[in-house]
Amino acid sequence: MLYDCAVIGGGPAGLNASLVLGRGRKEVILLDDDAPRNAVTQESHNFITRDGIEPVEFRKAAYADLKKYPGIVIQKERVTDINPADAVFHIQTEAGKNYEAKTIILSTGLKDVLPDIEGIHNFYGTSLFSCPFCDGWELKDTPLIFIADGAFSFHGVKMVSNWNKNIVICTNGKESLSPEQRDILAKKQIEVIDDEILRLQGENGQLKTVQFKNGKELHKEAGFISAKMEQAAPFAERLGLELTDMGGIKTDPYGRTSIKGIYAGGDNAAGPPQLVIAASEGSKAAIGVITDFVEETF
Repeated sequence: MLYDCAVIGGGPAGLNASLVLGRGRKEVILLDDDAPRNAVTQESHNFITRDGIEPVEFRKAAYADLKKYPGIVIQKERVTDINPADAVFHIQTEAGKNYEAKTIILSTGLKDVLPDIEGIHNFYGTSLFSCPFCDGWELKDTPLIFIADGAFSFHGVKMVSNWNKNIVICTNGKESLSPEQRDILAKKQIEVIDDEILRLQGENGQLKTVQFKNGKELHKEAGFISAKMEQAAPFAERLGLELTDMGGIKTDPYGRTSIKGIYAGGDNAAGPPQLVIAASEGSKAAIGVITDFVEETF
């Protein structure tokens, strides 16, 4: 079967794109490997009527919405390759299946690249977080550690300070802060520790202690990480799509990319990475698909 659109990725962007396409009377297949970026997240916030919802419950409710529309097919399969040929996109999956679509929406999202610190994955999503907009409210009264890693560390600290000014910054021996930035932090009475981190310790996802290679320890029960983000799937690069300076897929206001027939929406195309924003971007990409179908056939 030749689908009108194949949506690659079933996060909030892909789910909302599929909903708009299904309601737009298009034949759409949603291909998702069921490995969402927010799998470690306990709750999702800042989405009106859905504030505090568990990601698994959000997806369950989304699937229930999609099943109302007969034009939507959901396949839990990992896409391994996309090949454009003869005005059709040929899609291959890890299960060895092949699908064809007139257009595609890439909503594969981003993935977090955490600092190389022993134990960090044990606490990420439970007591260590990357987004203050998502978790700043819950940690507003808790003394925090901020693990600085990369060029955007200072910006991250500034954002966290909106919710909580009781912060200790750990650079893990990296040059993540300029002398000017350090001066500002000193004036704000925010301590900076430059010692290299040996490991993070705690139990049941709850951080307790930061151990440094020089033998020192810091007792903190929560914090934020300046995590790097990169494309979760290689398709943008493989297809030769134009990217933004931040590494996202460059699109127009309706999700159109630099290649005709390919649209993008969600964290992999726009930011900041928020549930409500990703859903909105998916909706806009689907509107772009339908608009272009109408323009070509009317």
